Amino acid sequence: MGKKPILVLQMQRMGDLILSFPLFLWLQREFPGHPVWVVAEEGFYKPLMPLAPQVVFIPWSGLEHLRRHEYELLINLSIRPEAAGLAAELKAGDKIGPMLQDGGGQHIRGDWQLYRAGLVHNNRYNRFHWADLNALDVIPLARMAATSFETPRDMAGRSNKVGLFLGASEEAKRPTPQFWAQLMPELLNRGLRPVLFGGPAEVEPSREVERLFDGPVLNMCGKLGLGEFGAVGQTLALFITPDTGPMHLAAWTGLKCLNLSMGNVAPWETGPYPPGHYVLRADMECARGCWACTMESLECHAPFDARRIAVLAARMVAGGDSVKLGKLHLPGLEFYQTGVSPDGLYHLQALGGGSEGEERVLERFWTAWFGGRFGLWDDERCVAAWADVQRTAPHAAGEMLSHVPVMSRQFGHGLRTGAILDESFWEDSPARLRPLTGFAHMYLQNNGYSLPAWAAVMEMLERLASLGGRDCS
Repeated sequence: MGKKPILVLQMQRMGDLILSFPLFLWLQREFPGHPVWVVAEEGFYKPLMPLAPQVVFIPWSGLEHLRRHEYELLINLSIRPEAAGLAAELKAGDKIGPMLQDGGGQHIRGDWQLYRAGLVHNNRYNRFHWADLNALDVIPLARMAATSFETPRDMAGRSNKVGLFLGASEEAKRPTPQFWAQLMPELLNRGLRPVLFGGPAEVEPSREVERLFDGPVLNMCGKLGLGEFGAVGQTLALFITPDTGPMHLAAWTGLKCLNLSMGNVAPWETGPYPPGHYVLRADMECARGCWACTMESLECHAPFDARRIAVLAARMVAGGDSVKLGKLHLPGLEFYQTGVSPDGLYHLQALGGGSEGEERVLERFWTAWFGGRFGLWDDERCVAAWADVQRTAPHAAGEMLSHVPVMSRQFGHGLRTGAILDESFWEDSPARLRPLTGFAHMYLQNNGYSLPAWAAVMEMLERLASLGGRDCS
């Protein structure tokens, strides 16, 4: 009799499915002999099957087949309520992710899945990528660190074709037709041949790009399926793209990507996952932790200058290394290369220097904090990261610690009564402290505001207070 299968529910969009591919690989290695079954949208997984890890894909219509089995492990990566209902119904030795409860609400199993749920409108200092968060509850960090992904192909001297993917799921995430029309002659002037890509939704915008450009261009919008796009991508030297599913497909297949990360996305969370790709992001306050745009206009689009991006693309196609690329003048933009940290986690390496400011030390502190709390490493890393905050950003450290008594009264009231004192406590806390207060609020909700849950969040607060030598009373 064979080993029980492992079931993954991934009923999200194409990009989410592709960002689950590393998890599928790790599951096969961590649980040898256990078949990995994946429930996904048939329209996405069918064309991706030749490029995906060798798992068994099952459409939602296969529910009766799924109900006939018991599973070694079930991981629900979907936010759809029907997936939470199925996850609760099926039998498994262990379950991770959202599960429907008898009362109709959801309970999230797994520290890292709960952490990810707590990032909604609260992701400013998060530095854990979605692909890693998919796995951290079930895959040891050592297993992830031992995995290497191929860097993108270098097509220097073999191709001068540059793919431009026009679309994205939301307006804020995609460049305008005017931008693309300005970029194309700049690329042509540097010996590069632009090719337009997109699905059916990009057919009309591509015609507007052609009209504004007023010159011959190869337009492949609406003409290729996902599998065909993966094959055509092998002939391109570079793919310039917003944060979208085809970007993740291109990166997975080894096509070098330049991600124009604009709008309400965070490249630390959904940037190209394999190492060796490049990301441009607006260097502005509102672009940090942007979950939903609240500005009157898309100001984060303005720094993306077509001429400068064409210069960067030409250097990349010519085989320029990250050191030389980092010397380019890109005002108003942050420039990164994707990579892997010494721990084996996704990392964005800032190119072109930059000071060791408050933002970076707080990012490292909260990464160390949650990694230590959930068992990725020991507490010494968190202590060292807090010392960096105190040394580099003493005002930030002081503000965080000064809010500890306020939160202590809130949590103390809950510990005594089991009732919440102020529903908006996490939003009213300083932005620098919201990674903790936001997770605490999510933890309380997830555990029904029980007394053990209040005791747990009080312990989190006491831990922060102890780092600063403060009394939590």
